[in-house]
Amino acid sequence: MLSYLELNLFSYITVRAGIAFFVAFVLSIWLMPKFIRWARTKNANQPIYELAPQTHQQKDKTPTMGGLVFVLSAILASLLCAKLTNPYVLVGILSLMLFCGIGFLDDYSKIVGKTNHAGLTPKAKMILLVIFSLFLSSCLYFCTDLGGDIYLPFYKNPVINLSYFSIFFWTLVLISSSNSVNLTDGLDGLATVPSIFALISLGIFTYVSGHAVFSLYLFVPKIPGLGEVIIVSSALIGALIGFLWYNCYPAQVFMGDSGSLSLGGYIGIMGIMSKNEFLLILVGFVFVVETLSVILQTTSYKYRNKKRIFLMAPIHHHFEMKGWAENKIIIRFWTIALLANLVALISLKLR
Repeated sequence: MLSYLELNLFSYITVRAGIAFFVAFVLSIWLMPKFIRWARTKNANQPIYELAPQTHQQKDKTPTMGGLVFVLSAILASLLCAKLTNPYVLVGILSLMLFCGIGFLDDYSKIVGKTNHAGLTPKAKMILLVIFSLFLSSCLYFCTDLGGDIYLPFYKNPVINLSYFSIFFWTLVLISSSNSVNLTDGLDGLATVPSIFALISLGIFTYVSGHAVFSLYLFVPKIPGLGEVIIVSSALIGALIGFLWYNCYPAQVFMGDSGSLSLGGYIGIMGIMSKNEFLLILVGFVFVVETLSVILQTTSYKYRNKKRIFLMAPIHHHFEMKGWAENKIIIRFWTIALLANLVALISLKLR
């Protein structure tokens, strides 16, 4: 029989978050090689975009949809360690499932069609993203105590209350964050490590907001019960580290849209829950830069007589075309992501 001390120990969020981390890590690092072997037998490989740099053509036999494994590992660990009566936990798990579902449909279509053009059409993908984002945003507004207050980084008071319109604002945040991580996932491990940094930063913010003493001391919005969601974040971080073992350069498996959309969607959910919608620009700085490079390139090509700003977009391909080694681009982008997240964390004190 468990002693009172042992039972009391498991009541601490930090203890259960640590357990969730290791459970998800072990599941991910154990299941991933099995998934890779299965994917190879089924030819579940990532179709390489024909206009991508030539160095990418050698990756055409690399299995994809590794996101299914780390998302499943994170969810199982969360179900084991988190309080499932907590609405923030439920919305967090639901966001992983829904965005992963969209990514799976896109990945599976590409694998069956053996080309990137065989996936979901941009219109179909956007419709699904809008529907699921609206649903999750509505759940957050009507089923939690978040309210409609909007905050700016480095400022302790809300600047506006959007009331019901916050649902549409949050929908935009979720669509933007999911797509930005999706665009970044173009090199081995490029999206994985910045996602880990973002989850650590946002996990700290959510824990502080859910803590009565810390939230008061640091002048962050006090949101009762929010701290519980760091268990899901911790599980996802553990699962991602297990995935990185096989996704680091040269990658044995890609996360696919199954992973990138679910990561981006969950990062967006964490930003909304912690009232850091605008701070996501710093937390996900690499993702923002990648997205802006695509927007600028597309706009320039369309309105400036097919003139390009970059050799290729997203911007990581631009540096590849300039002759940078892939691992150099990856590590430099990781460094930028780390620095941006450290700046974001400074906003906890400078309010």
